[in-house]
Amino acid sequence: MRYNANTYWLEDTARLKRVPLMLFIIGLAGSGSFAATHPEQFFHSYLTAYLFWIGPALGGLFFTMIHHLTGSVWSVTVRRIAESLASTIPIMALLFVPILLGMHDLFEWSHPEAVADPILLGKSPFLNPTFFTIRAVIYFAVWSFLAWRLWTLSDRQDGGATPEIRSGLLKVSALGMILFALTISFAAFDWMMSLQPHWYSTIYGVYFAMGSVMSAIAVMILVTARLQKWGALTEEITAEHRHDLGKIFFTFIILWAYMAFSQYFLIWYANLPEETVFYHARWIGSWKAVSLLIVFGHFVIPFFALISRPAKRSLVVLPIIAVWMLVMHWVDLYWNVMPGFHKEGAHISPSDITAMVLIGSLFLGRFWTHLSSRPLIPVGDPKLSDSIHHVSH
Repeated sequence: MRYNANTYWLEDTARLKRVPLMLFIIGLAGSGSFAATHPEQFFHSYLTAYLFWIGPALGGLFFTMIHHLTGSVWSVTVRRIAESLASTIPIMALLFVPILLGMHDLFEWSHPEAVADPILLGKSPFLNPTFFTIRAVIYFAVWSFLAWRLWTLSDRQDGGATPEIRSGLLKVSALGMILFALTISFAAFDWMMSLQPHWYSTIYGVYFAMGSVMSAIAVMILVTARLQKWGALTEEITAEHRHDLGKIFFTFIILWAYMAFSQYFLIWYANLPEETVFYHARWIGSWKAVSLLIVFGHFVIPFFALISRPAKRSLVVLPIIAVWMLVMHWVDLYWNVMPGFHKEGAHISPSDITAMVLIGSLFLGRFWTHLSSRPLIPVGDPKLSDSIHHVSH
C-alpha cells in the first residue's frame, strides 16, 4: 500500500519559513556586537550554543544508522525527521569556522607560551591549532558524507525499494557507526575536554554522545507533536510510536546519567588531583547550585516523570519533558564549557542567548527546508505499512 506525504500541511505553515530569517538577523546583530566588544565571552557563548545545536544533528545521524542496522519497524514513520536533523551537518560545518577563529580565546593550549608547561608540552603533538583544524575537517567530512549518503538512498527508495538500496543503507550504516563512534569521541575531547587541557576522562566522548542522541530524540518528539497539531502524520504516527519514542528517550536519559555518574564515581574514588580539578572547579560559588540542578533536573525529575507507561504515550507530558530535557542539556553543556571562563560562579550573559538564536536560526532553517522538501514518511519503504500498524509492547 502506498501512502501520501500529507503535503497539505505546508500551506498552513508556509509563514514559518520567515521565522529563521528574522531570528538570524536578531542573532547576528546581537552576537556581532558582543564579538566586537567582549570577544572572550562571545566565543565561550558561541561554543556552548554550537555544542547544543550540533547535538540533535549528530543524534539524528545516529538514530538513522541504528534504525537501518536493527531493521526496526516502528521507527520507519519517524525516520525522515531524523534524516532531516542529520542534513544540518554541512551547515554546522560552516558554523564551526568562528570557533577556529576564536581558538586563542577558548583554548589555553593554543597559546605558544602555554606549551612551556610540561603537561601541555607532552600533549602538543595532538593539541595544536593545525592538527585541531585538520581533525575538525575530518569529522565533518565523515559526518556529512554519511548523512548525505543515507538520505540520498532513502530518497531513491521512494521510487521503489530494491535489494541494492537496502544493502547500501546497511553498508553505510555499519561502517558509519564505527566511524561515528570514533569521530564523536575525539570531537568531544577536542571541543570540550581540551578546554581544561590538564584534565582527562576516557568516558567523556560517550558522555557527550549520549547527551547528543537524547537531545535529538527530544527534538523528534517535539516535531512529531507539532506536525500532528498541523494535521500531518495523524494516522502514520500513533500513540504506539509515541510510546516507543518515549521509551528510547527514557533510555538515553538513563544512559547519559550512567556515564555522568561513572565518570564522577571513578574520579572521586581515585581521588587524584589531576582528575578532581574538574569537579572542584564546578563546586565553587554558584557552580555548586548548577551542579545540583544537573543531578536533579537532568536525571531525577525526568526519570520519575517518564517512568510510567501513560506518561510515555501522553500528548502533553512527553513534549513537556522533551522541552525540559533540552533546557537541561544546555545547562549541562554550559556547566562543561563556562567554569574555565567564569571561575567565580555561573553568570548568564546576553551573549549566551544571541549565540543560541544565531546558530539555532540556521539550524532550524536548514532542518525545515529539508523536511518540507520531501515526503514526511519514506513512502517506498517495504516496512511502512507494518510501521503504521505497529503496536508497542
